[in-house]
Amino acid sequence: MLYFSKIKLLFIYLIIIFLSFFSFTNFLNDDENFLLSKNINLGLDLQGGSYLLLEVDTKPLINQRLQEKVIKLRDYLKKNNIKYKKLSYNNKKITISFSDSDIKKFEEYFLNKDNDINYFYNNYRSYEMKYLIENNSIFIEYSKFGLIEINNSAVDQSLEIVRRRIDEVGTKEPTIVRRGSDRILIELPGLDDPARIKKLLGKTAKLTFRLVSSEDTEFSSELVPFENSDEKLSVNKRIVVSGDNLINASPKLDNQTNQAMVSFTFDRVGAKKFGRATTDNVGKRLAIILDGKVISAPQIREPILGGNGQITGNFTFQTATDLALLLRSGALPAPLNIIEERTVGPDLGEDSIKAGAFSLLIGFLLVIAYMIYKYRLFGIIADLALIVNLVLLIGVLSVLEATLTLPGIAGIILTVGMAVDANVLIFERIKEEKRNENSNIYAFDMGYKKAQSAVLDANITTLISAIILFFLGSGPVKGFAVTIGIGIITTLFSAYFFARHLTSVYVLKNKDKEISI
Repeated sequence: MLYFSKIKLLFIYLIIIFLSFFSFTNFLNDDENFLLSKNINLGLDLQGGSYLLLEVDTKPLINQRLQEKVIKLRDYLKKNNIKYKKLSYNNKKITISFSDSDIKKFEEYFLNKDNDINYFYNNYRSYEMKYLIENNSIFIEYSKFGLIEINNSAVDQSLEIVRRRIDEVGTKEPTIVRRGSDRILIELPGLDDPARIKKLLGKTAKLTFRLVSSEDTEFSSELVPFENSDEKLSVNKRIVVSGDNLINASPKLDNQTNQAMVSFTFDRVGAKKFGRATTDNVGKRLAIILDGKVISAPQIREPILGGNGQITGNFTFQTATDLALLLRSGALPAPLNIIEERTVGPDLGEDSIKAGAFSLLIGFLLVIAYMIYKYRLFGIIADLALIVNLVLLIGVLSVLEATLTLPGIAGIILTVGMAVDANVLIFERIKEEKRNENSNIYAFDMGYKKAQSAVLDANITTLISAIILFFLGSGPVKGFAVTIGIGIITTLFSAYFFARHLTSVYVLKNKDKEISI
């Protein structure tokens, strides 16, 4: 094991040089260069920043889904000439009341899976819905599985939209993960004031364009409040076009008035709907409604056929930018409620970095001193391997652009002890071999071979623990697990490749001399 081929030596030192390069890029600041920009990111506890825990409120979504099913049910009953006394929904339940003859007809068409009309059977009697017949009334509601499906879908979709919104703000290295069944955890390192983020996440961003109602259409209209006043506007319930048809939105300044506004572009379907509506209603007002509030209601002066338009209002450029961001990222399927919020100051993070660095330095110096005292020249080789190990560890974390937290620093400190442990096992085994063998080469070679199983067993069991922590842990615990896992791999590399090569060079040059260890 003491002999190294030229190819193996080239491989060893290329890896060391490669990862050393990325270790030292942490001391450079060049975001434009792809290679130089690969650095270790500091976590919330080290850099300071904001912590938000959001809860997805699916109640409005369930009501919306049931409302849609009520509309389809009404059409179904009308199409099949089934009369009913009452059709309504409340408390997450649809209620239909019939006479004796009509409920039998409904059961024959609606609940019989063998008839030709399978659409409603599949929608209302499948795993996602359940029904109950009682006193000539049918009660339809979501099953437990159906509610779980709605919840999971809403949380997953919300997670993606939250990520798009935060990414567009430009927050560096945010942590956005799901927590439990209905919560989303957001960590924003370096962000001291989360007010803007909270405002962006607090909006569902459901955009609709609806015509302002005239006096003769009051029966199909509703009163919608303005965004920044108590005044209400009567608008038609029919949606001309929704934000689902938007493909782009951006803030702009009016060249004449220097007023901020939002320019938007529809997709092909939305452009066709918008063009038809503005052509048929020239002279009328078109209300632009965001999350149930009127942003503006300009008059349609001419047909808008190109699929492009503008939203004007009392915008600053910042509010116009935020509105454009919301529209681009899409509407949330359900409202988000902030249930926990914390802000970590940069001073606290700086103190944590200093304390962690000081602990690492003290531990590092004590280990170096002990190894030199215990093993003399070979202690120096072990210390060089320890330095290389730390450089490799930081290099791998930099390549991965990992986020370093305080538990991560603890993992690095623990790696120092583990790295020395490998060399101690090897050197103690070599001592035993030297007592029985006169040949230095054979003693060192057998020492490395026989210590290999003990070193591997110790490190593999620790690696298994780190893997379990990574998959079952969360947040800082995962950071600790990642650091330990990578540290184990770099420890084995530095001990059995780098340190062994330096040892072999010395032993082969002094094979006929007395070598003490």
